[in-house]
Amino acid sequence: MDLSLVWFLLIGFMFVVYFVLDGFDFGVGMSLPILGRSETDRRRIINAIGPVWDLNETWLIVAGASLFAAFPEWYATMFSGFFLALLVLLLGLIVRAVSFEFRHQRDSARWRAGWDACIVAGSVLPALIWGVAFANIAQGVAMEPHQSGALVTGSILSLLNPYGLLGGATMVALFLAHGAVFLSLKTDGDLKARAHALANRALSATAALAVVFLLWTVLQNPSTLVIVLAALAALTCVAAWMLNRVERDGWAFGATAATVALSVLTLFGSLLTREGGPFVMPASDPRDGFVGLTVANASSSQYTLEVMSWAALVCLPLVLAYQAWTYWVFRKRVTVAAVEVAH
Repeated sequence: MDLSLVWFLLIGFMFVVYFVLDGFDFGVGMSLPILGRSETDRRRIINAIGPVWDLNETWLIVAGASLFAAFPEWYATMFSGFFLALLVLLLGLIVRAVSFEFRHQRDSARWRAGWDACIVAGSVLPALIWGVAFANIAQGVAMEPHQSGALVTGSILSLLNPYGLLGGATMVALFLAHGAVFLSLKTDGDLKARAHALANRALSATAALAVVFLLWTVLQNPSTLVIVLAALAALTCVAAWMLNRVERDGWAFGATAATVALSVLTLFGSLLTREGGPFVMPASDPRDGFVGLTVANASSSQYTLEVMSWAALVCLPLVLAYQAWTYWVFRKRVTVAAVEVAH
């Protein structure tokens, strides 16, 4: 069994789960100034993700640790080449986490407004940067061989190319729609109606951006797998819009989750099927026989991958079971009465 390929697929799975789960957290944060017309509304919006947002981020830690252990050359090249962007991303995540805990520590409208602005910034920036980063990885990054790995030669501005920026804009719009549908599912009354209307607008924008982005991705690598995944992502996005319009909240949320998952899988599928791969980080300008980092040349030793596989076999089912249980416990809608009682 090719364990390096297995771990590439496992890391892809972890990032898919992370984006599906933390994606609606980001979307809820983005919607705060749009839907939060009163302090009660804002508390309901935040409480909708309060019990689960930090648990959702567990998948980022697991994915990052797995990437470091299974593909150290990929980890080193990506984190050195994207250092400034990833630093801003991490700062955004930290600021968002602190804001959730600090906004209620003082009974001051100005105090809460400041932390609410941090929640919005800590939701938009990571979503944008994740989209730009993954789009660039799928497209290929300017790099050259360096010791046993590779070194990114482009600047941070080289990542802000049209395809990368489109990927970032698409992810922001998709996460906003995902979060609005989640709020429609988790709230009631006037707030639910406004979340439903926001989801309609966000899904329309997402569909327009996603069609262009997915088509561009297919044109870069017109493999059967990429075409199928991109087509399914487009179909689920349209299905989410239709289901939201008829107020089938649960099904609409499932469709936005599927859109997020299939969009990320499209990018991983592009890496998997690209000529000369499967890649973890292809070079945009291959020359002198160097095509970038592949699953084969960027992976750890066989022994390391075997140890990791046994650990994953034990730990991953436990993480999945605990997370499923948590969502079941906090499955009820966040009502005005619930917020007033808590206050």
